Amino acid sequence: MEGPFSVLDGHEQVVFGNDPQTGLRCIIAIYSTALGPALGGTRFYPYASETDALVDVLRLSKAMAYKAACAGLDLGGGKAVILGDPATGKTEGLLRAYGRIVQSLGGRYVTACDVGTYPADMNVVKRETRWASGADTIEGGSGDSSVLTAYGTYVGIKACLERVFGSDSLAGRHVAVQGVGKVGGKLVEHLAAEGARLTVADVDEEAAARVAERSGAEIVGNDKVSAVDADVFSPNALGAVLDDTTIPRLQCRVVAGAANNQLLEPRHGDALGEAGILYAPDYVINAGGLIQVADELHRDGPNLARARGRVEGIGRRLHEVFEFADTQRISTEAAAELLAERRIAAIGRLRRFYLRP
Repeated sequence: MEGPFSVLDGHEQVVFGNDPQTGLRCIIAIYSTALGPALGGTRFYPYASETDALVDVLRLSKAMAYKAACAGLDLGGGKAVILGDPATGKTEGLLRAYGRIVQSLGGRYVTACDVGTYPADMNVVKRETRWASGADTIEGGSGDSSVLTAYGTYVGIKACLERVFGSDSLAGRHVAVQGVGKVGGKLVEHLAAEGARLTVADVDEEAAARVAERSGAEIVGNDKVSAVDADVFSPNALGAVLDDTTIPRLQCRVVAGAANNQLLEPRHGDALGEAGILYAPDYVINAGGLIQVADELHRDGPNLARARGRVEGIGRRLHEVFEFADTQRISTEAAAELLAERRIAAIGRLRRFYLRP
């Protein structure tokens, strides 16, 4: 489609929010509500430009729709970004102004934590809207969603190992982990507990040193970790790390990590397959956090044991994607997208049928 809406890539709604008094500048993108309200985190990040922020939120919200669909959740896909440095620009007033914008959408979008936002921030956002999840447990939320994101990624890595090596054991397997922040640091703990050999990297060298000290991991530069000779390369920082430059350098059999939008372009999923590397589509393997905050929408409130049980299913869902990719002779990325789109289309039609006046 040509014209001013072509940039929106099929999104139902994109909202630009501005509050001069607090300095809030935000964008909320709703890709689809065919399966239910759009749930997705709020990323607080110092984007170089509004264009960069828009591109990021559109990609992330679409991935959230696919993530919810592949996870079997009755939720749509959305995402929000707040433009600015959370270290200097995050205030109670700004977060409350953001909460009022979320509230104005009437439940079409449910927000949660992401890069640069934490349960304490959702505590503040919730003062202005009922459509915020991931707050601290004392505030009725489920707490830090990175816990189950990391656990689900660990479960997914084991599924990939089983697919490639015939065993899901991590004992002695070499995993190169890029990014040891909220999710990556917890992932390293799971991998180390099962005897994996670890190499870690992070733009924050002090964070990498702390994680390495606890886990016995080797440290390499962030620009070199993708080229480490390992069984698994696990990206857990920002996206677009798999491109024409990094893919030829990979020496692994598996790429499986929690970072969003790991492929710079869809064709890079094909490139991984052609290189004999099994790719775990990011929005399938990193669904643990979404499953956790979605659990808060149950009538009886959040139940972490129930959410963890659903996260255990990530391995099974990945095997379904791998089998479908083989059957259709397409990349695992294309397979996951097709499975998600089929569910969105099918259930969306049913919802429209039953909701007709």
